[in-house]
Amino acid sequence: MTTTEPLATTPVAAIVEELRPLLDARRATLVDVAADLHAHPEIRFTEVHAAARLTAELDQAGFAVTRGYAGLDTAFVARWSTPDADGAPTIAVFCEYDALEGIGHACGHNIIAAAGLGAGLLVKDALEQTPVAANLVVIGSPGEEGAAGKVPMIEAGVLDGVDLAIMVHPSGRNAIDGSSLSRIALDVDFDGRASHAAASPELGINALDAATLSLTAIGLLRQQLTDDVRVHAIIVDGGQAPNIIPEHASLRAFIRAQNRDHLLENVVPRVRACFEGAAVATGASVRAVENTPPYFSLVQNPTLVGLAADAYRALGREPQTGAPAGGSTDMGNVSQVVPAIHPMIELEPELTPHTREFAAAAAGPHAAAAITDGAAMLAAVALAAFRDTTIVERAQAEFAAR
Repeated sequence: MTTTEPLATTPVAAIVEELRPLLDARRATLVDVAADLHAHPEIRFTEVHAAARLTAELDQAGFAVTRGYAGLDTAFVARWSTPDADGAPTIAVFCEYDALEGIGHACGHNIIAAAGLGAGLLVKDALEQTPVAANLVVIGSPGEEGAAGKVPMIEAGVLDGVDLAIMVHPSGRNAIDGSSLSRIALDVDFDGRASHAAASPELGINALDAATLSLTAIGLLRQQLTDDVRVHAIIVDGGQAPNIIPEHASLRAFIRAQNRDHLLENVVPRVRACFEGAAVATGASVRAVENTPPYFSLVQNPTLVGLAADAYRALGREPQTGAPAGGSTDMGNVSQVVPAIHPMIELEPELTPHTREFAAAAAGPHAAAAITDGAAMLAAVALAAFRDTTIVERAQAEFAAR
């Protein structure tokens, strides 16, 4: 955000300085939480240990915690308000804590969880010292990796009454205004007919051939797709034995694009046609089903981005702007409902997520700095908005005008 006017009544740099002694008192706990989650990686909707640790910390700090929100066993909502909070702004801090299959916390959600927890604790600590009317919510959203766990929580009303939503994600750089790709996931099943692959192959209908042909068709389609589009798939089931013509094969495909309308109206129908055409060509039947909610593109709020940039500078981090859209996040769905930010914080320079190197770094020597600086940045943004409600008004006006 470029402006000649101050972003907040109290400069964000001053808020960061105010937070430093409070952060010192919380530092060991936050670093331990991140290390604990890293040592106990849990994939989508199985984050029992992570949810228990985070809610225990919030319980101990005096938050009113609701577990199992929206029918999700590992989701939670923790609330804290000042005594005079009626009519005051409500700010939500999101925590993510699921890991990736096979490579653990290679997206650094253990750091996201600890930083989000830290932001909630720091805001509460600061408001108890210097009270202003405030409603604070720390939201634990499971299943971000591949299952869009925030979507059922949104549908259940977790954002009702929320004015602003914030979170931070570790990365290879300090990027404050990047977007994300909208994403559709398809589970695709081809059905054919089994037969002896040597004695009577002509009697079979090869479902694996249909799956293979569909992937070839998608590969050829890519030449006619816009540069922002990504289509990637894996074969989940390719048959039972080489001497049996596969009567069933299945794929899981992710289809992404920057613009969700373009994705839904143009790209997804063309990819579906690849599956349908392969079925016709081989004589198989096909079903393509969305078993997880769509992810929508992240839209970062300019006022909140500006506050985050000021906080990063006060913490000695130079914020980068103009980052290309990459990956998908269900925080994008949140940003379609309320003004939101999802800045990246540098863990190690040029680090790439979803790699074993990232997983190692998420418990490495630079993790503590990402956790504590991330917590301080989020807390400074929230405190600035609680203390100067015109920030909330500006953010909401920008959201409405978008």
